[in-house]
Amino acid sequence: MPRAARTDSVPSPDVAEPRYLRRGKVKEIYEVSPTELEFRFTDDISVFDKHIPSEIPFKGETLARTAAFWFDMCTRLGVPHHFLRLSSSTSMRVRRVQVVPKPRTLGPRPKNYFVPLEVIVRYYVAGSIWDRIKAGAVLPEALGFPEAKPVEYGAKLPHPHFELTTKLEPVDRLLPLAEAMELAAIDQRQLDEIQEICLKIDRGIEQEIAPRGLIHVDGKKEFAIDAEGRLMVVDTFGTADEDRFWDKGAYERGRIVDFSKEFVRQHYRTTGYYDQLMAARTAHREEPPIPPLPPLLVDEVSRLYTTVFQRLTGVPFAPVPAGPNLP
Repeated sequence: MPRAARTDSVPSPDVAEPRYLRRGKVKEIYEVSPTELEFRFTDDISVFDKHIPSEIPFKGETLARTAAFWFDMCTRLGVPHHFLRLSSSTSMRVRRVQVVPKPRTLGPRPKNYFVPLEVIVRYYVAGSIWDRIKAGAVLPEALGFPEAKPVEYGAKLPHPHFELTTKLEPVDRLLPLAEAMELAAIDQRQLDEIQEICLKIDRGIEQEIAPRGLIHVDGKKEFAIDAEGRLMVVDTFGTADEDRFWDKGAYERGRIVDFSKEFVRQHYRTTGYYDQLMAARTAHREEPPIPPLPPLLVDEVSRLYTTVFQRLTGVPFAPVPAGPNLP
């Protein structure tokens, strides 16, 4: 029986009133001590770097508990990370690092800082890589496919495909390796280590979810350099927000059943919003506001997140009631 991540409500002894620092796409970040932060996961949802004006019931709880589940796996694998514990069903405590857009300003060999990159590893043709293949921006042979062979959506890549994007810019953009290393103040050895860590974690994810009938399609991870100069995994990964999962049985029968927020993206593609947004970004015009999700779709998305939690962790989802010691 898989272990559910613990939910501890005992605060650190040096915690007074948590101080609000900033808000990301789906979580709020608080300072609780000089060395710890608290992530509070909301029920918000975002796509295409746009915050959707709709709340998804139970989304924050499923993200927090799923992320804790994977950090527990990292501990067993010997992969350093910043996770300390769950402080409630929707909050976690993590080690604190510096967040600066250009780490080189911290010195010639900076330490204890957030690496401002998003590391994407793809195992199948899906998402934006499919869009780029269709547009001719990415040639199939560059991904390892035989030259002139037609590539279809859902095809398994001949080998894992790594991509690096910005993290602290308003809209994520793909980076060449040289620019990524310069921006993040890392060298080739550290970049190689980042790739090795990603593959090690993903092998662990695949081993965990395969018996529950899921395929790990792709995923994003983020890193920091700790005070000793070692790489560690930060933020969260392996949830329906960062990663894409397909039903294994359906895939083997030639059908793709997606267990990620991809169908939310598809909703905005179908309505035409995505094309309007991309046209505005290309022309450097003001971006159109993203409409809320229809109520029926909100319910469907909520069921998606609770289902993904169960399929990933093997633990039946039941909301953890807030107690007197939980924020």
